[in-house]
Amino acid sequence: MEKLYYKVKLYLEANGKVHKDEKNNFILQNDSDGNGDYIHTWNVSGLAKPTDEQLNSYSSQSNTAESNSIVDDTRKMAYGKWQDQLDEIYHDIDAWKARLLSIKNSNPKG
Repeated sequence: MEKLYYKVKLYLEANGKVHKDEKNNFILQNDSDGNGDYIHTWNVSGLAKPTDEQLNSYSSQSNTAESNSIVDDTRKMAYGKWQDQLDEIYHDIDAWKARLLSIKNSNPKG
């Protein structure tokens, strides 16, 4: 369902919509019937539900967005709590910068 999510998100952004706005929401579903994911509910003000062709035009971008999301999650785990980072900055900002740079280099974005 992730890939469809990112395609829909990109479609919304390309059409000037914010995907997490209360007015612009959608529900994805997979019925486990072999037909894959689909848009179950489309409640986006002023924008028609996208066709498969429109969504497929975002395939490459959605793969990158999905990969970057995984990298972001990995980085967040490695960074630790923000409270601990503040303490780390207070004691040795250069060591903190070096640690974060090492995390970023170990988990590059596409």
